[in-house]
Amino acid sequence: MKHSLRRSVRLFTAARSLLLLFIMAFFILPVTGKAQQRVITGAERMDAYLPLLQGKRVAVLINHTSRVYNSLLVDTLQKRGVKLVKILVPEHGLRGTASAGAHINNSYDSATGLQIISLHGDNKKPKAADLADLDVVVYDLQDVGVRFYTYISTLQYVMEACAENGKRLIVLDRPDPNGMYVDGPVLDTSLKSFIGMQPVPIVYGMTPGEYAMMLKGENRFNKARELNLKVITCDHWDHNTRYHLPVAPSPNLRTDNAINLYPSICLFEGTVFSLGRGTNKPFEQWGHPALEGKAADSFRPESIIGARNPPLEGKTCYGVDLSNNKLPHGFRLQWLIQAYKLYPEKDKFFISFFEKLAGTTTLRKQIQQGLSEEAIRKTWEPGLSNFKKIRKKYLLYTDF
Repeated sequence: MKHSLRRSVRLFTAARSLLLLFIMAFFILPVTGKAQQRVITGAERMDAYLPLLQGKRVAVLINHTSRVYNSLLVDTLQKRGVKLVKILVPEHGLRGTASAGAHINNSYDSATGLQIISLHGDNKKPKAADLADLDVVVYDLQDVGVRFYTYISTLQYVMEACAENGKRLIVLDRPDPNGMYVDGPVLDTSLKSFIGMQPVPIVYGMTPGEYAMMLKGENRFNKARELNLKVITCDHWDHNTRYHLPVAPSPNLRTDNAINLYPSICLFEGTVFSLGRGTNKPFEQWGHPALEGKAADSFRPESIIGARNPPLEGKTCYGVDLSNNKLPHGFRLQWLIQAYKLYPEKDKFFISFFEKLAGTTTLRKQIQQGLSEEAIRKTWEPGLSNFKKIRKKYLLYTDF
């Protein structure tokens, strides 16, 4: 009897320990080698911003990443009685399935009946008429912290439109999955475009809320100082915190690895190579048919949802598969330099789009001249040093 009782006590103790471990695993996430409480996004801190929306006419700038736990922000706000007037959407549309750069028409959301206004294509900046029946715009988009990812350009245009038309802007902040470093050439403003509007490096190490504070504080757009801006910060996140995105931010950034590699691999968009659009590993591989016999990995791009008519469609590309990449976060030129060295027609490797992506006219020349990655990096230092001083003034979270 005593043996049976002791055995029952041991089993109960073991079961209790397992339960405690399960609870801890659910509520505590491992982050950069230390335990971390679950990250609470700005959108989830409803007590901090719902009072600001009471009695106001509200538009939301959102997409499929704009979630409050398991619900879209627009549905959550409607259930809380917020007077929603319209939905503004960025590149890739409300559901996040449109291909990069694809034209998105204005329409109506079947679930809410609200008008949807696309802020991509010919209407990147909201018109005065778009904002006339509003008091507040709420911005809630999951960014990836890379200059040529266009959500920060949309953010700037909306900030400017709100400032010019006397509308309040509330940014519901979200973590930056590449927010633990700053790297790459700083944009030469003579190359300003929708994929790079400000003199910031390729990886700028700021959340949308911090970036918005910088644009306003540095007076980077028309009537910036007049903007009524409020940032609802995240809880339990800082610039040392790795963040797993619960929802893919766009159709071709499907994994944490792709988001990690994105700053480096996206530069292939400015070459004749494919970076895997139209495959199951976009931004996790690169290649070209001309590398047959020179590279071990291969893939074949096809037209699919989120990647219509991808570069080198239907052609077998030979190159490098990085889907099992174990490198830490970082911006790297090694793969671009490797591809250039392997490609036989070097005068045709780059296309004109490359300068806008890189944000500088010198990087192409440096690679063509055979400079090492280390030597190229040294030329970025003055610009990076200056940017870091500006960035530091607007950080809302502990820095790396």
